[in-house]
Amino acid sequence: MADRVLVVEDLKVFYNEFQALFGVSLEVAAGETVAILGANGAGKTTLLNTIAGVLTPRQGKVIYRGAPVSGSPAYRLCRRGISMVPEGRRIFPSLTVEENLEVGAYSGRRGPWQREAVFNLFPILRERARVPGTELSGGEQQMLAIGRALMSNPDLILMDEISLGLAPLVVQELYKVVRAVAEAGTTVILVEQDVTRGLKAADRVYCLLEGRVSLAGRPAELGADQVSQAYFGV
Repeated sequence: MADRVLVVEDLKVFYNEFQALFGVSLEVAAGETVAILGANGAGKTTLLNTIAGVLTPRQGKVIYRGAPVSGSPAYRLCRRGISMVPEGRRIFPSLTVEENLEVGAYSGRRGPWQREAVFNLFPILRERARVPGTELSGGEQQMLAIGRALMSNPDLILMDEISLGLAPLVVQELYKVVRAVAEAGTTVILVEQDVTRGLKAADRVYCLLEGRVSLAGRPAELGADQVSQAYFGV
C-alpha cells in the first residue's frame, strides 16, 4: 500500500492476564477513512487505545509514518500527529466549551484547526463557548470532543463510537463532519458498531471478532453475508 500512515503488525494486548487482541494487523494509507467494525467486546476500543498510546502491547508493533511508536505515551503521539475522540466523549467537567477546546491545542502543532475553524464547523459551540462542557446535550458534547481532537491538528484522528446513544439526525450531522474532516486531508480511523453506517462512511473496513480480524476489504467488495458472519461469527 502506497504512502502508509499507519501499520499495525501482529498486535497482542492484555489486561493483566486477560488477552483482548490476538495478532491484529492492519494498514491505513494517507487520506483514507478506515472503519473498524465489531460488536461489544470485539476489541475495537482496545485497538484504538493501543494505537493512541494509552495501552502498551505485549507483542507486535504500531508503526506510524515509518517509525515504531509502540509504547510511546499518548501525549508524545499527539505531538506527532495522532489524536483521539474517546468513547464517552470525556469532556472536562470543570472547563467551559472554549477551555475544553484549548486543552486540545496543548501539543502546539500548527495547522488549519484553530478555534475559529472549529466554531465554523460546529456553530453551536460558538454560541455556547462560555458554558460548562457538561451542560451541553449529548450531541453537542460529541461535537466538542471532535473539535477538541481537531485542535491538535492531527494527521491521523481516531474516532471511537461517535454515534453511540445519539439521535439519528444528530448522527447524520456528525458523519457529515467526518466526511468534511477527511476531505480536508486528515486520515480517519472510525470505530463503529453500526455496520451500515460504517460501510457507508469508509474507504476500507476491518471487522473484529473476539479480538481478531475476521474480515477486511472495501465496502463495495463485501457481501452482506460476509459482513454478518465476520461481525457475529455465525
